[in-house]
Amino acid sequence: MRIISGKARGTKLYTLEGIETRPTLDRVKESLFNIMQNEITDSIFLDLFSGSGAIGLEAVSRGAKKAILCEKSPKAIEIIKKNIEKTHLEDKIVLYEGDYVDLISTRLKEKPDIIYLDPPYKTEYAINAIKILKEQNKIKPTTIIIIETDREKEILSQIQKINSVVIEKTKKYGRASLVFIRDSLN
Repeated sequence: MRIISGKARGTKLYTLEGIETRPTLDRVKESLFNIMQNEITDSIFLDLFSGSGAIGLEAVSRGAKKAILCEKSPKAIEIIKKNIEKTHLEDKIVLYEGDYVDLISTRLKEKPDIIYLDPPYKTEYAINAIKILKEQNKIKPTTIIIIETDREKEILSQIQKINSVVIEKTKKYGRASLVFIRDSLN
């Protein structure tokens, strides 16, 4: 796993051993950032469920003004810290060590431009995070939310039940899908 483009291009990242996390494949990450290239510059990027931190670090490398990384696994947090140091992007990274609900509900002071949700696949965390972001008024009219999932149909069905959330597009990459949504009422 590496940083694909921007300031830290080519930097090889540390990854987690074991099955607790599942790194986003480079081809999925590259496609994601190709789709988002016009929105990244000077954005505030929220990477919930950060794992190794690769997505948020890629965003900053490509010109995001700030990335907020959220992770609660102590092993993952250590990897993220190593990757922040290795990429020399520490001045644009805020690492929140804790649960996503606490971050959204009490600590997140700004409304991100881009929110990336890549929770453990067999959980309801992505849908729950969207509901809390809406309840806490942390979504702007221009905020783009991206969910990485291996349960596209189920996620799409759940999103359709959330008032005012609009599915903009989906992209499939083998087992993984990226679902792009916005909140039409904000």
